[in-house]
Amino acid sequence: MSVSSVPDRLRRLNKTQKLSVAGISAVAAAALSLSLVPGNAEAETGPQAISSEPVVFASAAGAPQAKTIQASVIEQHSTAEQLIKASDAAKAKKAAAVKEKAEAVSKAKAKKAEAVSKAKAKKAAAKRDTQAASRSESRTPVFSNNLDGWIKESLSIMKAKGIPGTYDGLHRNIMRESSGNPNALNDWDVNAVNGVPSIGLLQIIKPTFDAYHVGGTPHTQYDPVANITASANYAADKYGSIDNVNSAY
Repeated sequence: MSVSSVPDRLRRLNKTQKLSVAGISAVAAAALSLSLVPGNAEAETGPQAISSEPVVFASAAGAPQAKTIQASVIEQHSTAEQLIKASDAAKAKKAAAVKEKAEAVSKAKAKKAEAVSKAKAKKAAAKRDTQAASRSESRTPVFSNNLDGWIKESLSIMKAKGIPGTYDGLHRNIMRESSGNPNALNDWDVNAVNGVPSIGLLQIIKPTFDAYHVGGTPHTQYDPVANITASANYAADKYGSIDNVNSAY
């Protein structure tokens, strides 16, 4: 169909109609184009009849509505972003709280473990001390019940009490005084005449024994260890040491 077949009144639009045409959207233009196509596929022999009713075009009044929709979309997008940000902030805060709680629990466990470790170490140290004391007690020497054992036991007591003397000094004087007999009794010298006979390994009289008796030993002159220790204590006081005695004293 040529343009010349369109009536003059359709082609000669007034000013208002031209402005309307200028403001239509792409959709309205497409609709207008379709309205100009024949209603069926069959070729027509004569000019197409044009409706006498006025053509209605989209007016510019649709533009404010589009702007309103666009503003609504922007507002919704902004609201969505704000909700996402708020959600992210809440998640971050929750994660920080969980982390802080986990760190507090970890610190508490570490502190408890440290306390338990210290308690175990203290207990182990106490146990070691007890065992050491027990071993020390178990190492306490057992002296034989003979002259050698009596001298060695006396020397251990003398060492603890700070009384000087050696094995040789004790043994030498014992052999001269009693020949190693703990029950030896002198009933003939001046001491015996005076009623205080010399008794035991180192032939000590009772007044001297009583004066120089060493605590921790039996209080009798016939006890070999008590006799040796008291005699050594007396010799240390009078001669500096039993080692310095080479005759009756």
